[in-house]
Amino acid sequence: MSDFHTHSFFSDGVLLPSELIRRAVVAGYGVIAVTDHAGPGNLEEVLGQLARECEVARNHWPIVALPGVELTHVPPGSIAELARRARSAGAAVVVVHGETIAEPVEPGTNSAAIDAEDVDILAHPGLITSEEAERAAQRGCFIEISARKSHAYANGHVSSVVRAAGGRLLLNSDCHEPGDLLSSRFQRLVLLGAGIPEREHATILTENPRELLARALPRLRGAS
Repeated sequence: MSDFHTHSFFSDGVLLPSELIRRAVVAGYGVIAVTDHAGPGNLEEVLGQLARECEVARNHWPIVALPGVELTHVPPGSIAELARRARSAGAAVVVVHGETIAEPVEPGTNSAAIDAEDVDILAHPGLITSEEAERAAQRGCFIEISARKSHAYANGHVSSVVRAAGGRLLLNSDCHEPGDLLSSRFQRLVLLGAGIPEREHATILTENPRELLARALPRLRGAS
């Protein structure tokens, strides 16, 4: 199993990155990205901390732990530059906090994230449009199906629009607490609840994560 969107207490999660990663190992995960909330003021600091935590975890446990950030409630016009800064600071995965219907995210955030070449994942994009989904598919930006309670409200819409556009979907937990990590069974239930038939689950749970991991691994500091 894999999860490319989780939070530690370096932002609003409750666990040390090391405990979050350890719990993921015990839960059967092979890949986890720790993507704490970041903006212009804390981006480099957060990534420096996460890079050290993830490196130790990779060296001692059977899991690929990736440092990343979730650019959260930042002005759409700043997203491309902040994503570039994140990449320069060592982010293996860059997530943008999309236009969830549960929060007052600025309109235009989805579009800016899709167009920013250093953004890997648009998380919980709410009422994403068909045109945005088509652009995401063309660029190879992954779109998230969220297992987080409030953000999951639009999963049915997201899955329908993105699949119709031929886009790449990922299922992530948006974990903030120990109980948020997903079992294999619950992953599949979330996808079924989003209207995604079983025949498409392998693409979302295995093939798309493998593609993103192949992008992320060369970005790790010291990777050969």
